[in-house]
Amino acid sequence: MQRYFIELKYNGADFFGWQKQPKQKSVQETIELAFSKLFNCEISVVGCGRTDTGVHAFKYFLHVELPNLFDSEVLLYKLNRVTPPSIAFTSIMKVSEDMHARFSATTRTYRYFIHQQKDPFLATNSLYFPSELDLASMNQASNYFIGEQDFTSLSKLNTDVKTNRCNVSSAKWYSIDKHRFYFEITANRFLRNMVRATVGTLLEVGTNSIKPETIIEILDAKNRNAAKKSVAAHGLFLWDITYGEHQS
Repeated sequence: MQRYFIELKYNGADFFGWQKQPKQKSVQETIELAFSKLFNCEISVVGCGRTDTGVHAFKYFLHVELPNLFDSEVLLYKLNRVTPPSIAFTSIMKVSEDMHARFSATTRTYRYFIHQQKDPFLATNSLYFPSELDLASMNQASNYFIGEQDFTSLSKLNTDVKTNRCNVSSAKWYSIDKHRFYFEITANRFLRNMVRATVGTLLEVGTNSIKPETIIEILDAKNRNAAKKSVAAHGLFLWDITYGEHQS
C-alpha cells in the first residue's frame, strides 16, 4: 500500500460538513463510498481539516492508502464520475508515509465573501450584506489579529483542543469590485467557528458599531460573549493550504 495526497474542491451547500457523522451527508463519507466502490474494498480517507456545515473548500487535501497499481489520471476521471457535481478531484500524488493531510500542514488560508447588491448567482457562496461598510476601518481592525495570541473570544465553546492560541500571519479585506469584497486570513491553525466570528466582529467595525481598537479588548477578554455574532457559513471557503517547504 502507498500513501497518496489527493487535491479536491467542494461546494459545502449539500453537506453537513467534512467529517463523517451518523445519519448526515458528509463530504468524507461521500468520498469514502466512492473509493470503496472503485477498489471494491472499504477505504478510509483523512482530510486536512473539518469544515462545518455549509462551508466550502476551494483547495482541500486528503490522504489515503491505496494499492500502488493504478493510473492516476484514470483514477481521477473515475472519482469525478462516481461523485456528485459538488465535489471535484484535481490531482493525486505519492507522498511519504509520514506525510499527514491534517498534521503536516503549516498554514491554512480562508476567504469569506460578501456582496452588497442582491445577486441570485452569489446567493449560495457569498453573504448578502447591503449595509455600507468602512473597509479602511475594517482593515485597521484586522491588523489586531496578526501575531500569536489567544483566540478564545472567537472560538466555539467547549471544543476539544489543547490550546486556543493561533499564529495569524495575515488578515485583510480586499475589494473585488464596487459591491463585492472578501476577507482573507492565514494562520498556522484555526479554532472552530473562528473565521466566521472574526468576520462577524469586523462587520460591526465596518458599520461603525464598534471601533477598530475594540478588537484588543475582545481578544483580551478570552470570552466568546465579548465578540460579535458569527456570520453565515455559506460565504466561507477554505482557500489554500501549505505543507512545509512545498506550497500547494
